[in-house]
Amino acid sequence: MQEQITAMELQNLREAIAAHTLSAKKLQEYSTQANDQQIKQMLSQSAQSAKSTKQRLMQFLQ
Repeated sequence: MQEQITAMELQNLREAIAAHTLSAKKLQEYSTQANDQQIKQMLSQSAQSAKSTKQRLMQFLQ
């Protein structure tokens, strides 16, 4: 049985998805600009984490 989400929950979900999308893009861009390999790797991993979280959040829309 699938539960329905409220309009407020839907709006919050959309905002969270948008925030993670933006974070992933920014972190990936910062990663490409970084010179230090450790920082580059950390930023890239953080971008991937944001993308993964976005995908998990999007599952609630199905």
